[in-house]
Amino acid sequence: MPDVLIYGDTLRSPELRHEVSVPIPDPFLYAERNGRRVVAIHSLEVPRVRGIGLDVLSWDELGWEELLDQGIARDELYLHVAERACRSLGVEAAVVPPGFPVELADHLRAAGVELGVDREEFTRRRRVKSEAELDGIRRAQRAAEAAMDAARGLLRSADATGDVLMIDGEPLTCERIKQEIGDVFTAHDMAAEEMIVSHGGQSAVGHDMGSGPISPGEPVVIDLWPKDRETGCHADMTRTYCVGEPPEELVEYHRLVKQALDEAISGVRGGAYGHELYRGTCELFEEHGHKTLLTKDLGQTLEEGFFHGLGHGVGLQVHEDPGMGLAPGGPLVPGDVVTVEPGLYGRGFGG
Repeated sequence: MPDVLIYGDTLRSPELRHEVSVPIPDPFLYAERNGRRVVAIHSLEVPRVRGIGLDVLSWDELGWEELLDQGIARDELYLHVAERACRSLGVEAAVVPPGFPVELADHLRAAGVELGVDREEFTRRRRVKSEAELDGIRRAQRAAEAAMDAARGLLRSADATGDVLMIDGEPLTCERIKQEIGDVFTAHDMAAEEMIVSHGGQSAVGHDMGSGPISPGEPVVIDLWPKDRETGCHADMTRTYCVGEPPEELVEYHRLVKQALDEAISGVRGGAYGHELYRGTCELFEEHGHKTLLTKDLGQTLEEGFFHGLGHGVGLQVHEDPGMGLAPGGPLVPGDVVTVEPGLYGRGFGG
């Protein structure tokens, strides 16, 4: 097994959060050598890191004050502290994730440490979730379900007799629903910088966050991906609503998407290939006259039909491996957590 180096903070680096399970906002070095897992970190964080069973090299042990006395600039301290940590541990060559800082890589290579990017290794590590991560995903999913309940409650209680939905004497807007969802997430100790509550034609535009008043009879797409604060893990949940009598086109979309969902879920298991499940969804939609990425012209941009993947992995990132789309990839493995989200869209109409 090669030596491993990761540098970053556990709020933004999923590779690091997978190895160091506590939220640490300032960057630090993580190393593996000969079965030993070590964190080189500022003394402020030493007790918490030791508390989760990792070995620690504090910046004090690595002589950061001595480096300052030598005239090393404050912004460059981390380069020299990381170099000293590698020397202390005997790391002469290591694999790093794709996001390893270029500045630090250049410094360590100049100091004689060989570094190689190994995307597959760090993807493999995160594919199979730990029990703590699974618990975090489940908490996030329960929060998403509770938020959907709250959003659906607003839609159900709205007056649909006019051109726009009304509630408490005011138009029911995407913003009002987002506020309600945000309150639910706060109550469940979830973080969510963004969410999608879109309506009408907005709901046929990929990742349009949605805005404005909602009308009866139009699709309302709500897509939520809250993050569990304790573990940093996400869930990802999408639902489509319609207040009043849905148009026939939307009813047909729903029928086909539900069929595609059921068929795809029935095929999700260890050893299945995500791109094959995706192909099956495309073939179903194409049989009923809808465009997909599978057969579109090369270079053409689809703005209707089925124009995204079938699903993706979810965990420390809301979009992560394994993919379930057009690009071939390896099989699903036991321990993967994946979304399954087929969709159909009509430009200017919704989806």
